[in-house]
Amino acid sequence: MATSGAKTFKLSIADTIEEAYELAGIELRTGYDAETARRSLNIMFADWSNRGVNLWTIEQVTKNLSTGTSSYAFDAYDIDIVSAIIKVTDSTGNSTDLSVERIGRTEYLNIPDKTIKGRPVQIFFDRQVIPVAYLWPAPDDTATYSLIANTIQRIDDVSASNQDPEIPSRFIPCMASGLSYYLALKKNPEKAVMLKQQYEQDFKLAADEDRNRASLHLTPTRSSY
Repeated sequence: MATSGAKTFKLSIADTIEEAYELAGIELRTGYDAETARRSLNIMFADWSNRGVNLWTIEQVTKNLSTGTSSYAFDAYDIDIVSAIIKVTDSTGNSTDLSVERIGRTEYLNIPDKTIKGRPVQIFFDRQVIPVAYLWPAPDDTATYSLIANTIQRIDDVSASNQDPEIPSRFIPCMASGLSYYLALKKNPEKAVMLKQQYEQDFKLAADEDRNRASLHLTPTRSSY
C-alpha cells in the first residue's frame, strides 16, 4: 500500500486543544473551555523557557553601539543571551568579529571605572523584565562597533484557536500531553498524576533530541617531566 508521501503533519491550536481534552477525559463544550485551554498553553510555554534552551527560540539580535554608551536595552521577550560577539568595522569598511566575555553582576559591579572607552571586551546581561546589556569598556570612536548576540526568546503567544503554535514537530506530543495535564488539574484531577508522567516523558524525549550535532574534537596535551 502506498504512503501519502507527505511530511507536513502539524496540530493547529484548535486541534491541540481538542486532542488535550480527549486525553484528559473531558468534553470540550463552550467557548470558555477553549479560552482556558489557550491560557494554559501560554503558561506551559512560559514554563518551557525555564526548562532549558529551546533551540528553535534562538534568534540573532544586532545592536549598533554608540560612542561612550555602555548600556543597551533588549526586548522583554529576550530571555537570555547564549553567545555574543563585537563586530568591529574600520574606516575602510573592513570588519572583524571578535569575542566578548560574559561576566556576572558582581564582576561588573567591581569594575572600578565603568566610563573607560575602548573596544568592548566584556558584557553583563542584566535579566530584568526589560533586560539590559552592559558593555565594558564603553565603545570608543576609533571604529564602528556592533553587538551581535544569539538570544533565547519567548515562544510566540497563543491568542486564537485558528493559529499554529510556534514549535517544531518533535514537540507536538509533549504539547498535547502537557496541555492535557494542565486541563486535568483544573477539570479532572483524578487523571492529573498519570498525565503528568506522560507529559514529563514526552518532554524529556523532545528536549533530549533538541540539541546541536556539532562534532567534538579532543586534542591530547603532551608534556614532559
